[in-house]
Amino acid sequence: MCSIFVKTERQQEWLDKIGKLADEFEKTAAYYDEHAQFPAEHIQKLRDSGYTALTVGKDYGGEGISLYDMLLFQERLAKGDGPTALSIGWHLSVMGELAEGNSWDRDVFSSLSHEALKGALINRAASEAQTGSPTRGGRPGTHAVKKNGGWIVNGRKTFTTMSPVLDYFLVTAWIEEKQMIGVFLIHKDAEGLAIEETWDMAAMRGTGSHDLVLTDVRLDESMLVELLAGKRTDKINGWLLHIPAVYLGIAQAARDYAVQFAKDYQPNSLKGPIKEVPAVQRHIGEIDLELMKARHFMYHVAELYDDPERRALLTGELGAVKHTVTNTAIDVVDKAMRVVGAKSLARTNPLQRFYRDVRAGLHNPPMDDATIAKLAGIAFSE
Repeated sequence: MCSIFVKTERQQEWLDKIGKLADEFEKTAAYYDEHAQFPAEHIQKLRDSGYTALTVGKDYGGEGISLYDMLLFQERLAKGDGPTALSIGWHLSVMGELAEGNSWDRDVFSSLSHEALKGALINRAASEAQTGSPTRGGRPGTHAVKKNGGWIVNGRKTFTTMSPVLDYFLVTAWIEEKQMIGVFLIHKDAEGLAIEETWDMAAMRGTGSHDLVLTDVRLDESMLVELLAGKRTDKINGWLLHIPAVYLGIAQAARDYAVQFAKDYQPNSLKGPIKEVPAVQRHIGEIDLELMKARHFMYHVAELYDDPERRALLTGELGAVKHTVTNTAIDVVDKAMRVVGAKSLARTNPLQRFYRDVRAGLHNPPMDDATIAKLAGIAFSE
């Protein structure tokens, strides 16, 4: 990351702290990937450092960091270990989004915020096998029924990232009597809640994105914290940019590996290292150009979002950032592998892991086709 994006001493202090943790996590990232294990130790160290409390609102004793700040930190963390960064990013983004404003009961949100200050972790559980991404607008099969002054929730959620260590789940469920989707705050110790270890993907293997199973989970009436009138994409939520920030960090790691390899590797057919080969120089130059464009775009849009007056003018920029950065990351890793050659496919080489992990970005919201369709719609509505 270029230091030009660091604007305050506080940002630099946290970048230094996160950088040390990221470098430490990098040493074990391959192990967790190979064994598809969740890096609980990494998450605990982030908790202990105070990182998980950074997006708690100032009104509740947190630092209330900006979106720009979070992206800086998340990119650096992902350079060391992408799955760890993506996992904790969901917690940070949920708390950051809610701190901007929500319709929750004040006492409920105050309690959650103070728990988060002490290290409690939260994520949304909205995806289901039958509905696909919740951003597509499908009705959840998970359902909630009002009974005896409370709620009974049943259903199954997929892609519940960081599920092994989450303290709270924000679960979407269909409420028949309201003909609406409700969001319920459910504690990990609720009777009837279980985690089924189903996560076995080629990419982001260390995110612990298992299934959440809810069987007659009884909740207090106040645990219905949100009612959704439409798609979640109807709301401008810049905090989802934690997703492209992670893939940008992974791409930077791939770039750095390729540059160092080009400096060190000298086949006996050459008089010097391959960094002197024009084709290699072209790949590296193209990589840095693409990273530069993606990084400036992402941080500029983050600055716009952090200004409430300018935020209201954003239309398709947030989706465009995710589309641009994610596809750039895929291209960068591909070029890095071309520099390194067949060695990049060795299971002991980090590039093959980076290659698998950045591909996951295509399936994080918003999807590429939805972003392009939205931009076209904006154009035709002008």
